[in-house]
Amino acid sequence: MSSFMKSSIGKKFFMSVTGLFLITFICVHLSLNLLLIFDDSGDLFNMAAHFMATNPAIKIMEPVLALGFLVHIIWSFVITLENRKARPISYNSGDKVLSPIAPSKNMLILGGLVLAFLVMHIAQFWWKFKITHEGLTAVHVMQSGVSVEMENAYAVVAGLFKSSALYCIIYIVASGLLGLHISHGFWSALHTIGWNNQIWRKRLEVAARILAWVIAVGFAIIPLYFMIKF
Repeated sequence: MSSFMKSSIGKKFFMSVTGLFLITFICVHLSLNLLLIFDDSGDLFNMAAHFMATNPAIKIMEPVLALGFLVHIIWSFVITLENRKARPISYNSGDKVLSPIAPSKNMLILGGLVLAFLVMHIAQFWWKFKITHEGLTAVHVMQSGVSVEMENAYAVVAGLFKSSALYCIIYIVASGLLGLHISHGFWSALHTIGWNNQIWRKRLEVAARILAWVIAVGFAIIPLYFMIKF
C-alpha cells in the first residue's frame, strides 16, 4: 500500500478520489448556501446551518473533509513538481492562444487561488461559527410547530454580503476560478480512476463543463442577489 501511494499512479489516484470527494462537498455546500436567496427571513438557512452544526454524522465528517483538503493540496503540489522535473520544458500544444489560460495547464495556479479564497472564507465564517462565535445571536425558528433556539448564522453571512461590495466581487471571482478548476478536475479524476476510453472522455468533458457552470454560476448568484437587492 505504501509503495502504491508513493508511485505516480498512486498519488494521482488519491488526488482524484479526494478531488471527487471535495466536489461532492461543494455541491452540498452550494445547495445549502442557495437557501440564502430563497428566504429573506433567514429561517431556512438557519435551520440548515443548525442541522449541519448539530448532526453527529456531520461532526464526524468535518475532520475527514479537512483531511481530504490536505491530501488533495499536498498531492497536487507533489505531482506538479514531479511532472516539472520529468519534463522541465513543456511540449508544444496545438492552440497557442488558449493554451496559456487553459484550466488543464493551470490547475495548480487555479487551485492556489481557490485555496487563498478558502482561507479568507474560513476566517470570515467557519472561525466565527465554530471558535469565536463573533456576531452570532440567538434566534427562535419554528420547526414542526415547535420553537427551536439556534444561532442566527444568516445574519452573519447575509450581513457581510450586504455590507461589503468588495467581498461580493471577490466571491464572484472565486466562484469563476472554482468552476475553471472543476471543469478540468472532474473529468480528469474520473479518467484517472478508470473511465478512460475515448467515448467516455468526451462525455465526461461535457459533464465537467456543465457541472463547472452550475457551480460557478450557483455560487456567483448569491453575492449578486445581495448586491442587487440590498
